[in-house]
Amino acid sequence: MAISQRALEATGLPRAPGRLARLREWWEQEHVFGYGLIVPALVLLTCLVAYPFGMAIYFSLSDYWVGSPGPFVGLANFREILGNDVFRQTVQNSFVFTSIALTLKTVLGVWLAVLLPWVIPTALSTLGWWWMFDSLYSVINWTAIRLGLMSAPGPNWLGQSHYAMAAVIVVNTWRGLPFFAITVLAGLMSIPREFYEAAEVDGATSRQRFWHVTLPLLKPVLAVVVLFSTIFTFSDFNIVQVLTRGGPVNTTHLFATLAYQIGLQGGNLGQGAAISLFLFPMLALVVFLQLRYIRKE
Repeated sequence: MAISQRALEATGLPRAPGRLARLREWWEQEHVFGYGLIVPALVLLTCLVAYPFGMAIYFSLSDYWVGSPGPFVGLANFREILGNDVFRQTVQNSFVFTSIALTLKTVLGVWLAVLLPWVIPTALSTLGWWWMFDSLYSVINWTAIRLGLMSAPGPNWLGQSHYAMAAVIVVNTWRGLPFFAITVLAGLMSIPREFYEAAEVDGATSRQRFWHVTLPLLKPVLAVVVLFSTIFTFSDFNIVQVLTRGGPVNTTHLFATLAYQIGLQGGNLGQGAAISLFLFPMLALVVFLQLRYIRKE
């Protein structure tokens, strides 16, 4: 005969765990709880990274156009883009853009972190820079002419090859400086003050303290920042698309903008995917080498 809940409590006997209690006990197991926490991240990575990456590989190996699935063509898309003058110019543009912008962000980011103990806010957008570099209403030209630094009418920043590349590098450097400065500042704050005091006792100047104390202890932080910035700079799209759209005469095209122009605007998804994946092996090697250096440090 079944015993009522009240009678069971009156006897003082332990109550059998309910379904909810058993479920909670199962969920609180270390291996179950741990996997449960990473499942949402795995779902997001699968949907937003792994699936698009797999589709890009599929498109790059087929003659696929918008609205017109094509047959498997193997590496034909890669061979075709390697023979394309615009693509070769894009490779050169990407390396020039990334190397100069990354160098400026590293040097100026460390300088700002040492000099400024607060966050640098992002106050303007790329559209603001587009107005500043405008051929007719450029505030940069107007200011430089008034200061006697150049003669009127000044350079056409977005209409001449070298000036256009300089403009997109400046904007990318401006946008990436806060990330460098804040991260390096966090690294500076973690350096024990005793190291500087010991260097001062030994008679080291401020320059010597920077080179022999600050910089060696900042190397792991700088390696991580440079790693992320390398990936973000190579894959930049917004700045070039808003300012120049790859012009003039394709001299500021990056991999992302050229892939967008050929794959989405031109409809050739196969070649667009091949362009977007072209740099993947090289970036994977760079990531491997930098992570190996970080572990050694």
